[in-house]
Amino acid sequence: MIIHEVKSGDTLWQISTNYGVPIGKIVDINGLEYPNQLVIGQSLVIPTEGIFHTVKAGETLWLIAREYGTTIQEIVDANTIANPDNIYPGLRLYIPARQHRVQTGETLWQIAEKYGVSLENLLQVNDIQNPNLIYPGTVLVIPRNNRPVIEVNGYIYMLGDMAIPIVREDGPYLTYLSPFAYLIREDGTLQPINDTPAIETSYAEDVVPMMSITNFTSTEKGENLASVILNSPELQETLLTNILNIMKDKNYLGLNIDFENVLPADREGYNQFLQLAVDRVHEEGYFVSSALAPKVSADQPGLLYEAHDYEAHGKILDFVVLMTYEWGWRKGPPQAISPLNQIKRVLDYAVTVIPRDKIFFGFQLYARDWLLPHKQGQEAETFSVQEAIARAVKYGTVIQYDEVTDSPYFNYTDEQGRQHEVWFEDARSAQAKFDAVKDYNLRGISYWALGYPFPQNWALLKDNFMIEKLLPNNQL
Repeated sequence: MIIHEVKSGDTLWQISTNYGVPIGKIVDINGLEYPNQLVIGQSLVIPTEGIFHTVKAGETLWLIAREYGTTIQEIVDANTIANPDNIYPGLRLYIPARQHRVQTGETLWQIAEKYGVSLENLLQVNDIQNPNLIYPGTVLVIPRNNRPVIEVNGYIYMLGDMAIPIVREDGPYLTYLSPFAYLIREDGTLQPINDTPAIETSYAEDVVPMMSITNFTSTEKGENLASVILNSPELQETLLTNILNIMKDKNYLGLNIDFENVLPADREGYNQFLQLAVDRVHEEGYFVSSALAPKVSADQPGLLYEAHDYEAHGKILDFVVLMTYEWGWRKGPPQAISPLNQIKRVLDYAVTVIPRDKIFFGFQLYARDWLLPHKQGQEAETFSVQEAIARAVKYGTVIQYDEVTDSPYFNYTDEQGRQHEVWFEDARSAQAKFDAVKDYNLRGISYWALGYPFPQNWALLKDNFMIEKLLPNNQL
């Protein structure tokens, strides 16, 4: 896919014509609520296997065509080049997607072999559900790159019947679903949640349900509650028995432990509890993971960080979720919520002590709107990326892109004359994060949290990766 940044004067008709992609497809894949009101600086996903190439010194169209497996004429036609010999360094050329017309007797496997791509990628790019139903004359788009296989987790805290349409919509892109969350109690019991609709829908979508437990709420840090459990072997045994009973009753297949703000003095106690949890939960055939605060060093100070022992979690658990978001905290000053420069500092440390094939990259799906000037304790409004675009349209602003954090933002003045600053995610920031997942060779991505519409994310996720589906082999 191509990401197009809207410039002054751009219209959907022009963009559609330039890329040879129908307007309706662009509207659908980007979830455009206001297709006739594009915002300068807005990024659009263009659903095509075509790509751009910037001409280098000494290159010819023949060399470029050979590099991309196409023809000189196709490049000339796509770029309306009057003189094929008149190209120069710095010229940006659109390279159309490779295509193949199915011949009598050909199979998809043979076509995939011919072009050096995986059968799975060929099926995905062409939206083929049944590989046996292809016919001579069918024109197939050939994917440019093989997509790496990853696992994807999605936390969801919109539970009950509200979860059903969310899981149905996002389920095709998920390996795991984590209803958030069972709150532990001081007696080792857990506060119930209405997770049954989410779990049942996850099975319908071939998504593995993962039980999530925690020690904190939106108003309580939970450090003392965790300490009570972590300093009592009896309570830990009781807690794990109750966890396993719920897992069996609700048909969970795995456990995610999200203990935050654990007291530094309880660091070893937390590690020991994790080992105990793994021993008991593995015996029953389930997997265990944890959620980790975004640390950049082993000795990083602070209540959120000190008791989270990256090396121990990496050794003990099946995998870990790095909570690489919330720099732009709702009660803090306005800034990028998930700045990629800071995330890479976390990853640089994490991969030195945790196996890469155990690391999930945390990805936030929401936007935030701060009032200016920011006052201590003042809470930003949290909403979807779609709402962020709607506000940019409503107030006629220009979207900026911070190259340091790889994050889009904009400012506007509301009807009461108040100044606002909005930070969110878009196609550019999502692609930058996906590139990081590939560069660091990580196991997967974990979304916090489902229920905030962001169509571009899912389109790009599918374009970058093959999503591992484990449930058919594990379904109860």
